[in-house]
Amino acid sequence: MAIKDWPADERPREKLLQHGASILSDAELLAIFLRTGVTGLSAVELARQLLANFGSLRALLEADQNQFCLHHGLGPAKFTQLQAVLEMSRRHMESTLSRGDALTDAATTKQYLQQRLRAYPYEVFACLFLDNKHRMIAFDELFRGTIDGASVYPREVVKQALAHNAAAVIFAHNHPSGIAEPSRADYAITERLKTALSTVDIRVLDHIVVGDGEVVSFAEQGRL
Repeated sequence: MAIKDWPADERPREKLLQHGASILSDAELLAIFLRTGVTGLSAVELARQLLANFGSLRALLEADQNQFCLHHGLGPAKFTQLQAVLEMSRRHMESTLSRGDALTDAATTKQYLQQRLRAYPYEVFACLFLDNKHRMIAFDELFRGTIDGASVYPREVVKQALAHNAAAVIFAHNHPSGIAEPSRADYAITERLKTALSTVDIRVLDHIVVGDGEVVSFAEQGRL
C-alpha cells in the first residue's frame, strides 16, 4: 500500500506537521528525505531496509559516496542532497554558537563538536576560538594523529589564537576508539597549552573529548 493510502495520522509528513519532527522514528525521518520508494517498497519500507543494511542512521549519514550509492534507491542525486542537509545543520550550529554564549550553552557546544569530530578514523585536535563574550570566532582543526606532547604544538595554538584575536579557547579532540575517557597525555597537553596561552592573556575554558555518543568535559570534571 502506498503511503498516500495510509491513514493521515500514520503518514510521516502529516505526523511531523502535527506533532513535530522529534516524534518520528529514524525510518520515518529518512522516508521524508527519500520522498519516494522503489518498485514494491514504499518510502518508509525502503527507509527501514536501508537502515537495516547500513546498521544505523548514523552509519548511513556518514557513508562516503561509493558506500552510499551501492544501495538500491540511493544514488548521486540523493547523496548530494544529504550532504547539503548535513552541511546546513553544521552551519546552523555554528551560527547558534556565534550568536550565543558558548560557555553557558554547553549542550550546543558539545553537540557541534560531536558532529564535527566523532566520524574521523584518526585523532583530530581542534580549537574553538571565542571572543570576549565567549561567542565563536572560528573552529580550526589543527593537528591529526595521536594526541600527545609530540603532535600538539603550543606555539601553533598560540599563533592561531592571536591570528583570530581570540580572548578564550575551547580545545576538543576525538577518540576513534569511541571511549571518551581522557588519557594522561590529554591532561598533560592541556596543562602545557594553558600555560602557553596564559602568557598572552587567553583563557582556556574547556577541553572536550569526543567519543562515540558521549563527550567528556575537563571543566565539568574540575580539571581546569
